[in-house]
Amino acid sequence: MIDQVSPQALAAWGQAMQAHGHPLLLDVREPWELQTASVKAEGFELLALPMHSIPPRLAELDPARPVACLCHHGRRSLQVAAFLVHHGFAHVANVAGGIDAWSLELDATVPRY
Repeated sequence: MIDQVSPQALAAWGQAMQAHGHPLLLDVREPWELQTASVKAEGFELLALPMHSIPPRLAELDPARPVACLCHHGRRSLQVAAFLVHHGFAHVANVAGGIDAWSLELDATVPRY
């Protein structure tokens, strides 16, 4: 199952997942998007891997580690989250609404695009 976690609830999700390892925030947006807007998630390691690069680099990710996926609006990240679950990842969440919701709900200094 893929948890749908709002940006405001992400820290609590990460805390709840600590028993399974240090949570990873996997930003699956393109490099130009990262230059436009980026976030810092306290309690998470941030890793930027564009969506298309996930399949060939899957072995670099730990399937036992908690992973929250982030994109612009939450669609690409949900696809990546489903891909991870399909490949045996045990603790996966999608940041609902993506970085756009992050800006609206959590941190207005994050640019919207």
